[in-house]
Amino acid sequence: MFQVNFVDVKAENAIFDGEGWDAVVVVTPDLDSIGFDEIGLLAQHGAHVDKRVGKSPTLLFAPGLAGGRLIIAPVTQVNDEYVDVRVYANAARAAIAIAKEAGANRPLLYVVPSKDSRFSFATEVAALACGQELWQTLELREATGLTPAFEAIGLLSLSTHNSNLLNALEAGRVLARDLCGTEPERMSAKAFADYCLQSLAGSVIKTAVVEDRDILERDYPLLSAVARSSFAVGRHQPRVVKLEYLPEGEVTRTFLFAGKGVIYDTGGADLKVGGAMAGMSRDKGGASAVAGLFKTLSMLKPKGIRVIAELGLVRNSIGSEAFVTDEIITSHAGVRVRIGNTDAEGRLVLADLLSHLRIKAVSAVKPEMFSVATLTGHVVRCYGSYPAAVENSVASAQQCAVTLQQQATQWGEPFEVSTLRPEDFAKIRDVSGAAEMLSSNNAPSSITARGHQYPAAFLLKASGLFDHGVTAPIPLAYMHLDIAGSATEGDPLYGKPTASPLVGLYQYLINR
Repeated sequence: MFQVNFVDVKAENAIFDGEGWDAVVVVTPDLDSIGFDEIGLLAQHGAHVDKRVGKSPTLLFAPGLAGGRLIIAPVTQVNDEYVDVRVYANAARAAIAIAKEAGANRPLLYVVPSKDSRFSFATEVAALACGQELWQTLELREATGLTPAFEAIGLLSLSTHNSNLLNALEAGRVLARDLCGTEPERMSAKAFADYCLQSLAGSVIKTAVVEDRDILERDYPLLSAVARSSFAVGRHQPRVVKLEYLPEGEVTRTFLFAGKGVIYDTGGADLKVGGAMAGMSRDKGGASAVAGLFKTLSMLKPKGIRVIAELGLVRNSIGSEAFVTDEIITSHAGVRVRIGNTDAEGRLVLADLLSHLRIKAVSAVKPEMFSVATLTGHVVRCYGSYPAAVENSVASAQQCAVTLQQQATQWGEPFEVSTLRPEDFAKIRDVSGAAEMLSSNNAPSSITARGHQYPAAFLLKASGLFDHGVTAPIPLAYMHLDIAGSATEGDPLYGKPTASPLVGLYQYLINR
């Protein structure tokens, strides 16, 4: 797999060319806190010669140190009370890029410890940031035979062992980035499913794929409506991928995920125009992140938690068979849905997946349900690059979203928490009375009041989850995670996939 190989290093003499390391990368808030006399002296001397040292990432000639290279990456703004651990990630990314350009093959990363609780996982976040910086697209790798930039990255630490965790998290993130960031023919629904299964082959993860049209139309009617025009093209036909992780020993909690995997979104009959279609191959970020999470689970095998997922992989194509606004379609949960806009297709895919997961959840041990999706432009308008967690009343009573926000922020994937209101349910009323609900309004979500909150109300109703509220015989906690702003970084159309919120979700699962 194309990824960074992290290696734990405890011996201090490794900085003196031990174990074949060929550059020392120090991520530090100030030169005085480095802790190694030799590095500190070199850094202080360098600062006298070059005023950039300690202010911006700098490569120093360092005789006696591993590879003769010392890269000092200052962590700025640590005294700003509003920043989080991502300041360490930014410094590490800049430094590892310099190491790569300098020709290093085995850099040794040292993150100076901090006593500030915001930065408790600074080393881990910095290391994962290196992985994000170094990842290259699957298309480029397959076209050119590109290999990883480094043989390994050493993690110098005097107290912790992180490499197994970080390698598993990065393996999941590589899978998620590959799935999300690859163009829609190379990563069609079939190819996505195949790539998933190949990545999880021989692991503890149970896998299954639903591809028969009759079964899809019977069991996933809303999803199949979205895919209706794609059935005529063999390579574009939809899939539902089912994944399950079952630990050894007792199960104490169950987590169930629905992942939106819209391989390409033309908007359907409500066609995207004015250049808005570019980049829509990235509309599969939710399913990609969930698939990556299972890769991580397959490697770390955490105790006590059972994790189940369904990934809906569809192409929202335009054509003579395309579904149209005003159609009334009965969901898997038996709810009659009027289509308000065919470009609001992701919620239709998720509703059927959630309905299937709901049936499993009612008999599961302490279940929590999630949908993960690049769903709305409104969440980007509201929160920029941050994902939103919108929870039902059961999850709110259990403080699910706040806990996820705390865990994810510690690991450099901060969330915003949004609240469901009565107005969100009012938006999905079908005023004609012919159907039980409306899928969406007919305007872009980015200019619609509460445009990322009310889809969660739709998902609750269309999936049958609304009947499992706080006063129900079987209440079910549910969080909708809209990751439209965080799934990629950089260029708004073709930026690098981030695998968000895989790391935050994993921490939530194991610490809940």
